[in-house]
Amino acid sequence: MKKIKFLVFGLLCMVTILSCTKNFDEINTDQNGFLPSEVSAKFFLTDTQYKLYSPDRFPYWRAHLIHADRFAGHFTFGFSGCWWADDLGYNYNAGYTDAAYGWLAGYLGNIKGFTDFVKEGGELENEYMYAMALIIKGLYYQMYTETFGMVPYSEAGVDGILTPKYDTQQEVYKGVIAELEEAIAIIGSTERTGVGVDDAGENDVYCGGDLQKWKRLANTLKLRIGMRALGAPGDDFAATAISEALAAPLLDETTGSVVMNKDFVISQWAAAAYGDVWYNFGTGSDWTVSSTLVNLLQDNNDPRLDAYVKPAKGGTFTFSNNPDTPDPNYQERLDFIISALDGAGAEYTLSTVGDETIIEMPAGQYVGQPSRINGDTYPYVRYDLFSTPSEQVIQAKGAQVDAYPEIILTSAEAYFLQAEAVLKGLQGATGDAQELFALGIKEAMRLWDVPDGDADTYIANEAAADITVGTLDEKLEKIAHQRWLMSYTDGFEAWAVVRDTGYPAELAAGVSNQTIFALGTLNGAYPQRLRYGSGAQDNPNFSAVEPVQGADMQGTTLWFAQ
Repeated sequence: MKKIKFLVFGLLCMVTILSCTKNFDEINTDQNGFLPSEVSAKFFLTDTQYKLYSPDRFPYWRAHLIHADRFAGHFTFGFSGCWWADDLGYNYNAGYTDAAYGWLAGYLGNIKGFTDFVKEGGELENEYMYAMALIIKGLYYQMYTETFGMVPYSEAGVDGILTPKYDTQQEVYKGVIAELEEAIAIIGSTERTGVGVDDAGENDVYCGGDLQKWKRLANTLKLRIGMRALGAPGDDFAATAISEALAAPLLDETTGSVVMNKDFVISQWAAAAYGDVWYNFGTGSDWTVSSTLVNLLQDNNDPRLDAYVKPAKGGTFTFSNNPDTPDPNYQERLDFIISALDGAGAEYTLSTVGDETIIEMPAGQYVGQPSRINGDTYPYVRYDLFSTPSEQVIQAKGAQVDAYPEIILTSAEAYFLQAEAVLKGLQGATGDAQELFALGIKEAMRLWDVPDGDADTYIANEAAADITVGTLDEKLEKIAHQRWLMSYTDGFEAWAVVRDTGYPAELAAGVSNQTIFALGTLNGAYPQRLRYGSGAQDNPNFSAVEPVQGADMQGTTLWFAQ
């Protein structure tokens, strides 16, 4: 007992600032040490959970905003006043990539630390929290492998192995599914992780200690991985995984989604939000919302529009070709800006006075900015012409107002994947595809507090919500669009949806007009992965990756998307 007291006391001191829960505060004020009845692994669970979806500001800016959110096609840079053209990220930058790689590769230590506590024979053994650890590990590895491809998995974290081998994505997926099945079996019909101090309760910021919701989370993740791997070269496990997952309880309208609310106490240096970048650096670090997103919402009367996006400020904008340093592409670039307004259905007036062209656009309109604007077009992209993220998305943590929750896995996706499985006639898929699709849309809208009546109106009237007509490809495109829209603020998943499905097609197609767009390192192609960080080469097994996966370039297509 003495060993446990000293070990836990030391570790609790290290995470006091980070684990800001009521129970933890109570224990931290106890100056008399810890009794066995006061010691629980739950006090280390919160730290493990939030660092996967809300890391500190350094990776939140570089991994999320600079890479995943923009490759996803949701956010854009490259307006006048921004620090960067929209080629940032599309042009490989080792410093930014290293930040993303360092965060994801380093997160494994959090998983291992918690798992070692709760596994059989661990200092704080708890089989149900061990099941949680396996499911968190699955969430992590799905994100990790879909960002970089081959990563250390089977030998990672194994005592005595300092340079683990790199496993193929197929092997990682299989391993994750096996561990999810182990977790599901452990949980069984059990509802809580224990009683008293052993009940994870509010320290579990994903599911509130509800083990049956954890079980549904695991099954839904298994379904996601199976559907993502289905049809990839050499796939020999996806169909079985899908069938098994469909036969088991999934997240649904009763359980709702698994999300993680923002914490008002934990510092941005430990757990960040978009607002920590938005409000700390001025307009130079701000970002706009893409035309792909705004137009898809606006063209289909989607009630999520004002939850996702803030109307453009509008104003009077004057354009002229400087005679001292004339732009030979002036008219093409100006016409491009005008076409972006037209594409959004914006109301504006256009006039020419001498050598000047004047655009007057009233405030209150939703206008998305086209992605991947190059540095030469940058001066034409006036900030107030385009929409920015809603206040809920960029809410500063210190304001003590609820911001968007971090998406872990949604009931909406569970329904969308079921609808897709039914359309494809997969084994184990049952139900009416349209009914499942409609349920998915309602669950996706509930994430953003859209009233059910508004969701019902959208489903009843919009072609985007109807998969009873059209070819199979057209129906699957609508499901892909809804999954992409649902993943707003979850750029890693939205990016994976585009790579896997090819939709939205305008993103997957990349860009080619170098007068307007930044072609980047990939000469306009759509990014398929991030390059490994510089630390990867320290492992001698890294040399085995390229012969199997291909060159360490952003354009190398990963296994699931082949």
